[in-house]
Amino acid sequence: MGQAVIRIVLADDHAVVRQGIRDFLEDEPDLQVIAEAADGAAAKTLIAEHRPDVAILDIRMPHASGIEIAAWVQEQHLPVRILILTSYDDEPYVVAAVQAGAGGYVLKDAQAAQIVAAVRTVAAGQLAMGREIAHKLVTHLNHTPAAELVDPLSERELEVLAMVASGVTNRAIGRGLHISERTVQGHIANIFAKLQVGSRTEAVTKALQLGLIKLPGAGA
Repeated sequence: MGQAVIRIVLADDHAVVRQGIRDFLEDEPDLQVIAEAADGAAAKTLIAEHRPDVAILDIRMPHASGIEIAAWVQEQHLPVRILILTSYDDEPYVVAAVQAGAGGYVLKDAQAAQIVAAVRTVAAGQLAMGREIAHKLVTHLNHTPAAELVDPLSERELEVLAMVASGVTNRAIGRGLHISERTVQGHIANIFAKLQVGSRTEAVTKALQLGLIKLPGAGA
């Protein structure tokens, strides 16, 4: 059986950069760049039209930034995962991207194999973030006052949340905890409700801020 193809919209305001990224992405049989945009406005149009599995976005583009587009995708409730691919590793950009709903944040100087892996990870609904980027996010959260949870997470919900932060799929979580995938989905729904979030990325970010979990690979 063939692999499911991950459909991608690629947005960057430099044509040479887009071509280079497209070339190594399309060397992979399960990745297909279905459209390209040279600015934020065109990216929005293409995302709305094609509903790709993943949108790969530069941060700084004319008309709309990658972060603004990520927030717009969330507002429109589009079933599109966002991977930020940028040269900027500044903490404010990292934090803003995650808060906007981006599922991944990778630097352009990463190896092609790392970017390919990040696309697949984000497409699966998991977090894709290098160690140095994760460290910047954790540093920010460590200096952000934490709010109190009105309805604390149960021990089982904390176990599920920790596995979500590790990028584990619902099926794998179920196997690891000896529960059904449907039960895992129920726990994740409860976690979202208690944390008042709408995505796995937001749930992990909020849990880090509250000190409920530690991000894998981001410790000392």
